[in-house]
Amino acid sequence: RGKPVIVGADPKGGKGRGVVSTASYEARKYGIHSAMPISQAYALCPNGIYVRPRMERYIEESKKIMSILGEFSPIVEQISIDEAFLDCTGTERLFGEPIEIGRKIKEKIKKKTSLTASVGIGSSKSVAKIASDLRKPNGLTYCPPGKEMDFLYNLELYRLWGAGKKTIEKLKKSGYNRIGDIAMADIKEIVSLLGKNGMLLWQLSRGIDPRPVEPLSPRKSIGREVTYQRDLDDIELVEKTIMRIVDFIAFEMRKRGIKGKKVILKIRLEDFSTFTRGKTLNCYTDSSRIIRETAIEKFRNFDRSGKKVRLIGVSVSELVFWETYQPRQGALFENLYEGFIGSNEKKNNETPNDKLNDKLQDVLEEMKLRYGDAIDRAIFLNNKK
Repeated sequence: RGKPVIVGADPKGGKGRGVVSTASYEARKYGIHSAMPISQAYALCPNGIYVRPRMERYIEESKKIMSILGEFSPIVEQISIDEAFLDCTGTERLFGEPIEIGRKIKEKIKKKTSLTASVGIGSSKSVAKIASDLRKPNGLTYCPPGKEMDFLYNLELYRLWGAGKKTIEKLKKSGYNRIGDIAMADIKEIVSLLGKNGMLLWQLSRGIDPRPVEPLSPRKSIGREVTYQRDLDDIELVEKTIMRIVDFIAFEMRKRGIKGKKVILKIRLEDFSTFTRGKTLNCYTDSSRIIRETAIEKFRNFDRSGKKVRLIGVSVSELVFWETYQPRQGALFENLYEGFIGSNEKKNNETPNDKLNDKLQDVLEEMKLRYGDAIDRAIFLNNKK
C-alpha cells in the first residue's frame, strides 16, 4: 500500500514488449497508465513494483462486490469487472437519502473486501458515471436532480461519457473545450460536426440520458452449431468448420466482455445420434486458440464408428463477466499478448508459435472491427464465391 504498483507484462529491465494492464494511483503520478508499453512504464518508474495479472482473484472479488451492490437494489447493471450502475429508486425508506446510500455501499465494500470504492450519484447513468470518476480513489460525489448542467458545465471534454479521442479532437478543433460549450451550442451544429452521435453527446452534455439501468441476464453459455447440407466424412472440412465456429465464439466473447472455463463439442452423426464432449480448463479464457485446440482435440478423440457427421457445434460455458471489449491497439506491430489482462490463462508449455497465433488473432479481430466480415482467414477464402 502507498507504493507504485504496475500490473501487466514482465518489464524485463526495460526490454519487455507487453503493456500495462493497470496501475496504482501512486504509479499514475509517474505518468503510467493502462495500455502503455511496459518498457515505457519501466523508464518512467524503474523502482516500481511490477506484478502479473491475477484474473481468478479479480473475478472472485468482483463477484463479492456485485453481490454487495445487489443488497442495495434489485436493479444492478454491471458494465465491467469493477463498475456497475444501480437504480435505487424507491429504496430511500430502507437505506436513506442518496448520499447516505452511497456511504453505506462504500462502507460495506470496505468491510467485506478491504477495498475502497468510488461512488457517483446522479439522476441518470451518464451523470452518475462522470460523478464516480471525479474524486478517485475512494470518492463520493453527488449531483442533485435539476443541477446537471451546472455540475457538468466546466468539466473537460474527456469526462463526457461516450466521447472518444477522435471525437474530442474534432470538438476542440471547432472551439469546444468544455462540456458546457457543447451544452450551450445549437444542436444542429453538433449534429453537423459529429453526425448521428452528435445528438446523443449534446443530450449527455446537458445531463439528459434516458437510458435505463438494465440488469444483464447472466448467460449460461455461448456457442454456435452448423448442420451440413450433406453428411460429411471429410475430417479436414469438419475441422475447418470448428475453426470458423470458434473464431465467431471468441470474437463474440471479447465483444461482450465475457470469458469461459468449459469447452463443449457437440456432434450429430448421420443416424441422428447426438453426443457432447466437454473439457473444463484450468482458468477462464476467451482465447480462440485455446478454445479451438480443445474442441479439435475432443473431435479427434471421438469414435464415430465410421459414421458421417451431420452436425458439428462448439460452445463455451461457465461464463464470467470480465471487461468491455477493446481492440488491442497496435497489435499489427507489437506483441501485446503478455500485457493482456488475464494472461495467466497461458499454458506453461506455450511456444513462440502459440504467441504468434494469438497475435495474429488479435490482428484478425481488429481488422474485422474496421472492415467487417470481408476480412477472413486465408484458409476459408477458397470456399467463398
